[in-house]
Amino acid sequence: MTILKNKEEIRKIRNAGRIIREIFLAIKPLIKEGISTADLDGIVERLILEKGGRPAFKGYRGFPASICASVNDVVVHGIPSEDTVLSDGDIISVDVGVEKDGYFADAARTFPVGRVDGEAARLIEVTERCLSEAIVKAKAGGRLSDISHVVETIAADEGFKEVRAFVGHGIGKELHESPEVPNWGAPGKGPVLKEGLVLAIEPMINGGTRDIEIRSDGWTAVTKDGRLSAHFEDTVIIGKEKAEIIT
Repeated sequence: MTILKNKEEIRKIRNAGRIIREIFLAIKPLIKEGISTADLDGIVERLILEKGGRPAFKGYRGFPASICASVNDVVVHGIPSEDTVLSDGDIISVDVGVEKDGYFADAARTFPVGRVDGEAARLIEVTERCLSEAIVKAKAGGRLSDISHVVETIAADEGFKEVRAFVGHGIGKELHESPEVPNWGAPGKGPVLKEGLVLAIEPMINGGTRDIEIRSDGWTAVTKDGRLSAHFEDTVIIGKEKAEIIT
């Protein structure tokens, strides 16, 4: 079941999304060699609270932090730690969720740390392109799987693999709502997209196998072959002609 949002609900979701946009702008220059993922977590939590929001991830199903900080072969759900210190050549996905006035927004970006090699840079570029091209398909009258198909196609054309263990999702009064938004599938399938539907679209793309493993902490998902993974996500509102990106 898809949940359409009214104008007031969309206004509140936009407000949550605005906080995330501002946070990414604030932390981008801080992501460099020597900073720990715990430091980033503390900075983001403080910014969310200062802007009148609440960290949506902290305490969610027991998750202990305000961001997911996923470095190199970590696909998603990396737990920030003082022991994880960024080095030149790393890549890091920062996933941020915010609740404000009872409504949620969710987004992720993958950042290079200093100078990264060509393969890492290409993986980041392709994953970001997967997201931007998927959002082009997120308009009223299309089908949900049109979004999914674009991600799978771009990844395959570039020799990468989309992750299938995790998917995007609807979002609004809950952090995760129906429908699920897979990153693979034939076009023209699934629910018809309608104005007022709000989705978190989030390609996760691996440099090698799509297979993942979960570490003993129960959260951290890593690539099974140890190769790099990148993750981009935006919360979008389906419109008649195109989607509105609010994060």
